[in-house]
Amino acid sequence: MTRPSNAGATTAPDGAPVPDVDVVCLGESMVTFLPTTAGRLADVPAFERAIGGAESNVACGLAAAGHRAKWVGRVGADGFGDHLVAAIAAYGVDTGAVRRDPARPTGIYFRTAGDRATDAHEVAYYRAGSAASAMAVANMDLDAVRSGRVLHLSGITAALSGDCLALTRELTVRRTAGRPLVSFDVNHRPGLWRDAADVGPEVLLDFARGADLVFVGEDEARDAWGITGGPDAVRAALPEPALLIVKRGAAGAVAYDRHGTRHAEPAPRVEVVAAVGAGDAFAAGFLSATLRGLPVRTRLRHGHLWAAAALTVPGDLAAPPGRALADRLAGLDDTAWGTLHLGPGWTTATAAVDQEGTYAVNERSEGQEGTAQRSEARA
Repeated sequence: MTRPSNAGATTAPDGAPVPDVDVVCLGESMVTFLPTTAGRLADVPAFERAIGGAESNVACGLAAAGHRAKWVGRVGADGFGDHLVAAIAAYGVDTGAVRRDPARPTGIYFRTAGDRATDAHEVAYYRAGSAASAMAVANMDLDAVRSGRVLHLSGITAALSGDCLALTRELTVRRTAGRPLVSFDVNHRPGLWRDAADVGPEVLLDFARGADLVFVGEDEARDAWGITGGPDAVRAALPEPALLIVKRGAAGAVAYDRHGTRHAEPAPRVEVVAAVGAGDAFAAGFLSATLRGLPVRTRLRHGHLWAAAALTVPGDLAAPPGRALADRLAGLDDTAWGTLHLGPGWTTATAAVDQEGTYAVNERSEGQEGTAQRSEARA
């Protein structure tokens, strides 16, 4: 695994200390049970165990790409907690600051195989009273939480309990010193705010205003805040973040920087296997490119590519595309990028791009012939 060039450094060229961690992600991770067959939860006979959680997903993706990532959370002193910590650490994530709670269980959830956007999709959460819901300012190591170049949070954590809400507020307060770059994914989940549905959207807007880098879906802004004028209207309502990313699903994403510049990038065409985990993967891809100091337009493309990796696998987590492949695809001219077509297996393609066009290979299995999609655009 390739580490960033500043790994192990203790000071920057200007003499300022360099954090030991690139990104710290704080939030709840749960054991996920994925159905082995399609159908209602009542009819599915068996499930496969996996892991899920917006913030830990981002940490796993970043660590898999060679960044120094730390996940901070709280899990039960139970078998599921053991599994979560071990599985997340296996990606290369630092889990040393994770706390174990002997009195509260690790959260779990079950879901159906269908697309989350359909009425047939079901999710059954068992997270009320979980160990993560007890995260609080008083019992978390805030020095560890603030130890990275970037601190990544989401609105899911704030919805778990009053203590979690206070913790998120503490971490998004603007400070003159001692604060990393704060990345905030709005992740509005109305079901989690059931007992405070009238304050949830307002709280999330306040937290977004306190962050430096914000990810929000255009649909989220409409549903939570009543913003219907498109990305520009979202920026008008959220002028504070130095970088605001408005995600538009298959239509792409728009970024607004501190200089008032608007950057819009379409998403490539993707053969979707499961519409889960794409938002977390987009955030991880954008953060990865941010850590590398790439231009905002290129960061958006990396976000799209990482999201495409998640969309073309059945689970919440997908291995990100290799850096060389992602850089080459992100560097395509506008015409080639606009005709890019990514299918299952594209991240392992051996000839994904050449100077004659763009390829995405679906390698079905060893010994079987793969399929390929080719754009007609010339580089």
